[in-house]
Amino acid sequence: MLPCGPALSFVRCLVRKKNVSGESLEDSKLCRCLSTVDLIALGVGSTLGAGVYVLAGEVAKSNSGPSIVVSFLIAALASVMAGLCYAEFGARVPKTGSAYLYTYVTVGELWAFITGWNLILSYVIGTSSVARAWSGTFDELLGKQIGHFFSTYFKMNYSGLAEYPDFFAVFLILLLSGLLSFGVKESAWVNKIFTAINILVLLFVMISGFVKGDADNWKISEEYLINLTAITENCSSYENVTSIYGSGGFMPYGFTGTLAGAATCFYAFVGFDCIATTGEEVKNPQKAIPIGIVVSLLVCFMAYFGVSAALTLMMPYYLLDEKSPLPVAFEYVGWGPAKYVVAVGSLCALSTSLLGSIFPMPRVIYAMAKDGLLFKCLAQISSKTKTPLVATLSSGAVAAIMAFLFDLKALVDMMSIGTLLAYSLVATCVLILRYQPSLTYEQPKYSPEKAALAASERESAVSESQINMIQENHFSLQALINPSSLPTEQTATTVNFLVGLLAFLVCGLSVLTTYGIHFIANLEPWSIGLLAVLVASFIVTILLIQRQPQNQQKVAFMVPLLPFLPSFSILVNIYLMVQLSGDTWIRFSFWMALGFVIYFAYGIRHSLEGHRSDGDDDSCSENSGLQEKNPVEEVDEPENANESDQFLAHERTSEC
Repeated sequence: MLPCGPALSFVRCLVRKKNVSGESLEDSKLCRCLSTVDLIALGVGSTLGAGVYVLAGEVAKSNSGPSIVVSFLIAALASVMAGLCYAEFGARVPKTGSAYLYTYVTVGELWAFITGWNLILSYVIGTSSVARAWSGTFDELLGKQIGHFFSTYFKMNYSGLAEYPDFFAVFLILLLSGLLSFGVKESAWVNKIFTAINILVLLFVMISGFVKGDADNWKISEEYLINLTAITENCSSYENVTSIYGSGGFMPYGFTGTLAGAATCFYAFVGFDCIATTGEEVKNPQKAIPIGIVVSLLVCFMAYFGVSAALTLMMPYYLLDEKSPLPVAFEYVGWGPAKYVVAVGSLCALSTSLLGSIFPMPRVIYAMAKDGLLFKCLAQISSKTKTPLVATLSSGAVAAIMAFLFDLKALVDMMSIGTLLAYSLVATCVLILRYQPSLTYEQPKYSPEKAALAASERESAVSESQINMIQENHFSLQALINPSSLPTEQTATTVNFLVGLLAFLVCGLSVLTTYGIHFIANLEPWSIGLLAVLVASFIVTILLIQRQPQNQQKVAFMVPLLPFLPSFSILVNIYLMVQLSGDTWIRFSFWMALGFVIYFAYGIRHSLEGHRSDGDDDSCSENSGLQEKNPVEEVDEPENANESDQFLAHERTSEC
């Protein structure tokens, strides 16, 4: 063996892909009992959390003013780009695992583990922080009596720990973990009830805002704001006074303020990805998952748009309260008692948001454990409830401990890294996947005519691809600009390289526009030149990807405007990741170090794909996650295929 043999074998272990062609996409040990409506309610409940009651006031006052409605529109468009990428994968590979599974199938094992490990972090911190927020909101309604009692008798004076242990948050997490362990159908019903109450409260807020609102609050003049500033600052003269509330009108802080508000509002749409973890618990996943993602994002956008418009119409944006804008706005228009309706809606929103954080967490852990990357005991399924019982209870216990002891404010930004990384990788996977030469996932129902037709089509496609490969034996600029009409291994490799280059350019562009913005604003020649080169290279790379032939296989949902939409989704997500603080990245590195210890000590040895490779006498070979079926095998066993179809038909309609 060559000296580089062990190193090459090790690298192949890191990039081996999950092979889903050998297992039925419909077969599942989990309970298939969720409908499309359940998924929409899950997505809306998880995404439309308590932020809708707070975020609108905070962003409108400090960034956007009345143009917060435009900020939410821009944020929604950016979120929809990521949502459409999730929707296509949900239609292609409807299995449990979300972004972890999609990355495993397309990019390889190491990136899949990184994605799954960070999703677990996001869900754990999200669950703990939302539970503490629920506890704090409930305590506010009781006049902070709970907090006063515990801070008096159970005060913790240690750095990094909470002011007092939050017993109520622990009770909430354990209660919902128990509910999820009891059954997914029961959890879905509870979620639908709370989501319906939340939507009704938001409709009440919107209607009230448009009834009691004043359109003049969107037309405040700059002169009035200057006078107000002079009074606020106790200036003796109105001359040379600059308004601290912007220039007035619809965009008081300019379009830059609206964009800054959109960057904050983007996080308001985080949460829809929990739908993608339900692939093995939905009755018709290929259609239900894409519909659930798209409709839930649309509902959330309409809610955010309506609430922010109502809020800024009821009250001038500069008077909004950043912590509790809606109760203060109702007091302003003379509807004080409406704050109790808002409180009920806020608690329901927090409840659905908490359920939306707890729900996907054990399913990602279950998927990773089933593949051998995490400990096998976490993949156990309850025979009665058909839920990942061990993963649900263990992840709930960890989240409960964090909520009980720790001050989570410093850790919340770490949620963003995991979520944005998952969004970026899913968009990258869509780009890579659509340009692969073969995309067969499962054995189709047997039919002699269809088998013969498929064989002839496959034969002609292979013949053409072989001719193209002979003609394009060596890489050339001509082959890059005018590739073959059908995707080949060469065009797929070209796209893989171009996507990697695209990610590199996006990182450079994001770093330059974040840390070199002052140089660009001062028109420094080097910064302008570098910016121009990066932007031009970004555009050229996208156009070169667009020139490559796509695979023509159709699925229930496909991302439109390829490759432009996924490329801009990658740009938005990486830019937002670069905006996070250095302290957040340092904490993130510690979490990743722990993950790598687990992966290289356990996961890489117990990987199911590694064992499959050993069975083929090729240790740690690079498995194609999207392998094409052998047509001879399809023809040889029609009876078995029919039996399998009958079983799968029964599996699809089974109820728990």
